[in-house]
Amino acid sequence: MASWDIQPQGVQGQLKVVGTHAEDLGEALNTLLADIQEAAQAAGTAVPGTQATTSPNGLMAASGYKPVGPVAPDLLPKTATGPVAAALVEYVNGRKKGMKAMADRCQAAVWGAAKATNEYVQGDLEAAKNAQSAAHAVRLGALKDFGGKKK
Repeated sequence: MASWDIQPQGVQGQLKVVGTHAEDLGEALNTLLADIQEAAQAAGTAVPGTQATTSPNGLMAASGYKPVGPVAPDLLPKTATGPVAAALVEYVNGRKKGMKAMADRCQAAVWGAAKATNEYVQGDLEAAKNAQSAAHAVRLGALKDFGGKKK
């Protein structure tokens, strides 16, 4: 078995730094998505004015009428989506998987390092090794429920 030489205070300091950077990354992604949504709304459509909003089945309702019930959303007027908005939606959908993977990898690295260090401090090197392996494989479920010897 490999020998370990961990300084828990150093690990804690690095986890704080990584946590700050992960928060910054999360804020940047949230800002990106908000900006994309704003751009999609501002892009407009290729449909002339009054045709940009349509009622289902061409039915017109009295002014101020709001349908209720489980089918109400289907009875509300629909707004046309322009080509720029559609392209932006496609862009975000195409990158969702990568964005989630990036967030999961950051979370697994932080949790794995913290849990492996805690197990090391408690003297359970096998549990520390298992936590490190779970983090490397980005098994978040295993890290959430992970624990070594119970006292």
